Amino acid sequence: MSSVALGKCSICLDPLTDSTSCALPCSHILHGTCIAELRKFGVQQACPLCRVPLPPGPQEVFEEASRRYVRLDRQVAQGVVSWSALPRSAQLEIDMVIKGWRAAADQGVALAQCNLGVLHEKGRGVAQDYVEALRWYKKAADQGSVEAQYNMGIQCGAGRGVAQSYKEAARWYKMAADQGDAAAQSNLGCLFSAGHGVAQSDVEAARLYKEAAKQGYVTAQFNLGLFYHKGCGVAQSDSEAARWFEKAADQGDLDAQCSLGTKFENGCGVEKSYHKAAQWYKMAANEGLAEAQRKLGVLYENGRGVSKNEVAALRWFSKAADGGDSQSQYKIGCLLEDGCTLKQNYEEAARNFKNAAEQGHAMAQFKLGAMLDSGRGVSQCIVEAARWYKRSAAQGLAEAQFNLATMFDEGCGVVQSSEEAVRWYREATDQGHMKSQFNLATMFAEGRGVVQSDFEAERLYKKAADQRNQKAI
Repeated sequence: MSSVALGKCSICLDPLTDSTSCALPCSHILHGTCIAELRKFGVQQACPLCRVPLPPGPQEVFEEASRRYVRLDRQVAQGVVSWSALPRSAQLEIDMVIKGWRAAADQGVALAQCNLGVLHEKGRGVAQDYVEALRWYKKAADQGSVEAQYNMGIQCGAGRGVAQSYKEAARWYKMAADQGDAAAQSNLGCLFSAGHGVAQSDVEAARLYKEAAKQGYVTAQFNLGLFYHKGCGVAQSDSEAARWFEKAADQGDLDAQCSLGTKFENGCGVEKSYHKAAQWYKMAANEGLAEAQRKLGVLYENGRGVSKNEVAALRWFSKAADGGDSQSQYKIGCLLEDGCTLKQNYEEAARNFKNAAEQGHAMAQFKLGAMLDSGRGVSQCIVEAARWYKRSAAQGLAEAQFNLATMFDEGCGVVQSSEEAVRWYREATDQGHMKSQFNLATMFAEGRGVVQSDFEAERLYKKAADQRNQKAI
């Protein structure tokens, strides 16, 4: 992305580059700054080489084109026209904008260069062209345009118009960040946090987030809150986390609203208040954040901060579940299976358990296995039950490990294997599962799947008895 040499300027005799040159209507190329000096000192408004009159001043041309663009952009915002399908009159208008900005850009107006980059990047009035967008951004960035430097960072990070490079993205973000641009500071902070293009440093990431957050940049405020919450790059502080979450939440950041709600629900860094938790959850939930919808549903389910209402809980769980939230799908399954307040519906419960189970939710996998085992809400299938118990057991759920061990012990839904039964009883026993302790003790006493050991059997019976297992007492 180095500048291309174009010969020498006939005024100052210094080398010309594509980022400093200005092409006049007569086709002569001079430094934009040199032409600006001719205008400034009242020299005859003509090309010094061929005496062809200079075009109108670049700032005047830029401002006229910008006025046209603002009018057109307002029509797009109002839905009168669309950038993707401009009518002929609007296309003629954007053509005039491009002509004006191009004339100003050729005379070195950085904002015009940057604006042309935006048009080409987004395909407004011209064919989308990332390479051309990058060319104009670089012209402006080389003149110190903060917006263009930030946009260069975006393009390099995304690999649009240039080979993807976090290192180049970081370099451009730093230029803009050093000029105080909050968005660039925040993005550079993200690169330091991830170690992309720079040496990983939570301390530097936190510093940059703080610089941007102090300027009110909402993403940085939320990220800084997360850093205080986790103690990344700063001393852990729930109160500081809550303070920054609240600043971002007040600007409408949904994740911040949900995180602040969690702080109030748990009383971390703020005085515990289920009522305030519900308020913040509801703000984010109304905007479609699944996590907030689920957490609000839990408050309604338990009557915390809101009146207990399982119908309302189901409504919020359903909204989150529709967005694929596995925990909400599991919660719906539990409500419909229990049928305490809502009408019991095993079929719907099984369907929701399956949706969650297929996303890896361990308890949902166990519940689905149990329904297949008993034939509640689904056709009974012991083999499928064993399959779901195994998936849940592999994630460490003791109840699933016990059920799977029992199936191996009895040869139910799986090929009988005392060794596999012992394996899964051990997994559950290590978690203190009482029934598994008793069954494993019995296997040691009988020498099934393990070397017979009265000592191990007695030890395990005692563990089960200590948990009030009546058979072991």
